[in-house]
Amino acid sequence: MGSILPFVPRVVFDDADNRVMGEAFDAACEEVRDTGQPPLVREIMAKRIIDAARAGERDVNSNRLRDAALSGVKGSRGQT
Repeated sequence: MGSILPFVPRVVFDDADNRVMGEAFDAACEEVRDTGQPPLVREIMAKRIIDAARAGERDVNSNRLRDAALSGVKGSRGQT
């Protein structure tokens, strides 16, 4: 879960929010694993998750944060 923390701005989210974003980030990374994405894609996915969380998306049972990260990423579910 800690893999998203370097991208998260300080003092913006509490521990529970960081946990939810971390889980979404891990799920997104798993989705694109073995697709040959450059490291920059992980940073872009993290920033998309952070932006969605800032906009209010924080549901731990929802895949919306993960889906926000994967939007437009080739090789992810539903993308070509």
